[in-house]
Amino acid sequence: MSSADSTTAAEQPTTSSSGSAPPALPARLRALGSTTALWIFVVDILLVLLFGALSENGSFLTASSFRVLGLDAAEALILAVGISLLLGAGEIDLSLGAGLLLSSVFGGKVIIALAGSGTAVAAIIGLFACLGTGAAIGLVNGLVVTKLRVTSLIATLATMGIATGIANIATSGTDLSDIPASLQDDFGIRNLIGIPLPAFIALALWLVTWILFRSTRFGLRLLALGSNRGAAERSGLKVDAHLIAAFMLVGAMAGLAGFIDLTRFATTNLAGHQNDGLAAITAAVIGGTSLYGGRVSLGGVLAGTLLAVILQDGLVVIGLSAFYQLIAVGVVLIAAVNLDQRRTPGGLRLRLRR
Repeated sequence: MSSADSTTAAEQPTTSSSGSAPPALPARLRALGSTTALWIFVVDILLVLLFGALSENGSFLTASSFRVLGLDAAEALILAVGISLLLGAGEIDLSLGAGLLLSSVFGGKVIIALAGSGTAVAAIIGLFACLGTGAAIGLVNGLVVTKLRVTSLIATLATMGIATGIANIATSGTDLSDIPASLQDDFGIRNLIGIPLPAFIALALWLVTWILFRSTRFGLRLLALGSNRGAAERSGLKVDAHLIAAFMLVGAMAGLAGFIDLTRFATTNLAGHQNDGLAAITAAVIGGTSLYGGRVSLGGVLAGTLLAVILQDGLVVIGLSAFYQLIAVGVVLIAAVNLDQRRTPGGLRLRLRR
């Protein structure tokens, strides 16, 4: 049980002189108030109010502004959910942004080639192309980590460069621009009850991942790998198979984010996404997921993602340049790692050796 779920001895219910136990609600409220995710949500709300007050005519608090937040958060949440799988197992993936980019390039080429067959057919096959590309990058990462015994930090740093290079070679350094506009209208920027459709997809994936960690053997085994790799190996757990599967799942999630990005903007973005992996790690860690493995907070992932997106969009709305966004992400990342070190005694224990 994590520290956020446990109660101290002083918080345990006691029996009064009349023999009846007082209600446990106050203790539950104190435990709830100690959770990282809750406090991050509070910060999210305060930041929204702050940027609303600083923006011209309160433009940050308009419905259109919140829809943009929802679209930005959809991609960011998918990547943060993905990285939480690997962090839970004690691994890391810096190639998420490059995977998103390469997936959108290959998916975009498929959609353009099949546009004459109808938008629906092109979109479905393009989606599978994005998912397959992302999963293939994850497979390469998993094999390099498990078979070549290269630390995931170095392995994914290498594949980040490789995937980015392939994306630029495949497009001759020019963004794709012939994506059907109907795909953008029907999916990329479509709203349901005023909420962007991609946001619903991201939330559904978040919920599935929460169930995976809470109720499935695969999720529990990933956490076991992160908690004590040696004990997991001695118990007969197929470590390599689980890690490869986790890397492939994360890669497929990057592919899904790539499809959403492609359909939202109806083009690729070869110059972007370099910091997407770090942003995902920041969102997960500041929300309570451990860099050292064995602990994942999906509520914190959601809260941390919103924090990063609100900072990013809020700084733009109040007129600060993109360079300030990079500074903000860096500061938040340092704060996130510091918080994680305080939560996990023993210092930094990322797996630098296999």
